[in-house]
Amino acid sequence: MPTTNRKKQKQGRDTAVQGTNDSSVVSKVSAAAQGYFHDIFLQHFVCKVARRAPLINRGYYVRWRAVDHCIRRFFQVTENCPKRQILSLGAGFDSLYFRLHADEALIRAVVFEVDFPDVARRKTALINSNITLRGMLDAHLPSPGPLHVSSGQYHLLGLDVREESQVVEALDAAGLDWAAPTLILSEVVLTYMETQWSDVVISWAAKLLPQSLFVMYEQIHPHDPFGRIMQDHFLKLNSTLHAVRQYPDTAAQRRRFLDKGWEQCVCLDMNDFYLGLVPEEERCRVEVLEPFDEYEEWHQKCSHYFILTASRGSFMAQALLSHPPVSPLPSKSPSWSPAALSVKTIPVCVEGLGMASTLVSPGQVLLTGGSSRGGRGAVARVLLRGQEGWRSISVEPSVDLGVRLYHTVTSCPGGGAVVYGGRSSPLNPIGGLFKVNLGAVKLCVEQMVCTGDHPPPRWRHTATIVSKNFLFVFGGKNESEAVLGDGHFLCLEQQHWTEIPVEGAAPEALHSHSACSYEGGMVVFGGLNRRGVPLGDTVILRPNDRGFWWDRIAVQPPPIPRYSHSAHVIGEKLVVVGGVWLHSDSVPCVVVINLTTRSSMELSLDTTSVPWPLMLHSFCSELTDSEEPELLLIGGGGNCFSFGTHFNPQPVTVDLRPVLG
Repeated sequence: MPTTNRKKQKQGRDTAVQGTNDSSVVSKVSAAAQGYFHDIFLQHFVCKVARRAPLINRGYYVRWRAVDHCIRRFFQVTENCPKRQILSLGAGFDSLYFRLHADEALIRAVVFEVDFPDVARRKTALINSNITLRGMLDAHLPSPGPLHVSSGQYHLLGLDVREESQVVEALDAAGLDWAAPTLILSEVVLTYMETQWSDVVISWAAKLLPQSLFVMYEQIHPHDPFGRIMQDHFLKLNSTLHAVRQYPDTAAQRRRFLDKGWEQCVCLDMNDFYLGLVPEEERCRVEVLEPFDEYEEWHQKCSHYFILTASRGSFMAQALLSHPPVSPLPSKSPSWSPAALSVKTIPVCVEGLGMASTLVSPGQVLLTGGSSRGGRGAVARVLLRGQEGWRSISVEPSVDLGVRLYHTVTSCPGGGAVVYGGRSSPLNPIGGLFKVNLGAVKLCVEQMVCTGDHPPPRWRHTATIVSKNFLFVFGGKNESEAVLGDGHFLCLEQQHWTEIPVEGAAPEALHSHSACSYEGGMVVFGGLNRRGVPLGDTVILRPNDRGFWWDRIAVQPPPIPRYSHSAHVIGEKLVVVGGVWLHSDSVPCVVVINLTTRSSMELSLDTTSVPWPLMLHSFCSELTDSEEPELLLIGGGGNCFSFGTHFNPQPVTVDLRPVLG
């Protein structure tokens, strides 16, 4: 390729990377405006304020919080030093200097910012045109060369950080003290460079700054479904994520820094940071700022970003991140089967998040509610299995079931099914129960008028048949309670909410769990607790002479905690599929729990013959009645932060023969 063309391509990529700064600062302004953090200076760097979705606000909050945590710790460790420095690489329109100056945190400290010359020029113009920002700087004259702003505690340089000699020369001229304790900050900057260049930056920083702390925030896990969507998003923006390919996880990033001259390094994904290093009181404050019901996407976003600190010099080691215990580690490592379960596509176009399903009769699966690319569905659908395979038809309900997500539809022993709960939005739970019966082309819907003490409205709950004629509603959440731990029995014959004694220690309050009918009671697995931590408990509700009792069984090895999965009991085996978890470099596939031997086995899925990515959360599943035991997985996907929404386009089947032996 001619040199001129290569240069134009590089300039185009650099311009695209600079564009990510503009998008990022708008998102930071949105989070600050909603009260996630305090920063009155960011607004001066945007032309127009736009409110982002709660998920994006939370994502930028945890990014801001992690960087702020590292900076505050650096200042604590160096408070008695005669001089401290922050060197921000690719600073963009960050307001760090102005915020720290207003907080009177820059005692004996100087901030140096380096970014592309075009970005530095734009930032300089914004500063000079704003009386608030300009008033926080010493009087200064425009400087020739790369130094755009030079004040007593703030220097803004327009340089390409890949050009080591130019950067060193310019920082020298600006007054950087190479021997002074220095925090080097890189917020989603180096990953946009080809890896050989970003490695050079990491190396020269270690070589030239003997008392320093490197703080980096970037992406990881490029190969799972969320990571695939994330990579595709940045490719479309002409801003390829380079480092994530060579350094795909926290362990690789840690080795990278140690290999490049840094003495110690701690790297945490953002789930570990948020749950381990953000105080519970602060998390509670943040979690009630906006209506929120995107837990799966929140945990996945956090598992695909990390905060890293690396130190040079024994003094700086005190500023490293600590290693917080997020949840108790299993007493034994999971047992993984060498077998992978075969997954195949069903050639039917059905997609949706938050749907509910039930097998109403052999070869007939009823689907209700959910949301898809076409909007939120009030029309029910039926999957029918005939000699030529599966097909999908729409059925008009005789009574409008309304828009609802994360509800339940439970088949009744005498026929028909009960639709219960759900929400239209995180502020609007849906009350009432409906009995539905599937006709040839119509869904006959009748509202159930029930007596007794009705449970509070909820979604992300379970509704399970126990003792043949009772519907047991358990757990979930609603607009006022982040998690519910109550259980309620509905006598289906009398349509009466009944008090039945339940003994033993109940599972902790949870939502997004599974509950399957089992030996007259039910078996509960997984879920998300009040702290926002996935659970791996297996608890059985067993009938006795007085009513029921909870029996918590100790499964060995303990299954990896997860939520937003589906589960089915087949004989004495609980087969759990999909979900979201925190402590793994992969995504949940299948775990089989033997309820008799109390043992577990994790299995992977062979997805080579289905469209990728396949996201197995916010989906539903049914155990089909075919000669070969298989699970039918329907819907699923999610809003992948700011990278776009993914819907699994077609149902898939999972061959269970290796599981059932």
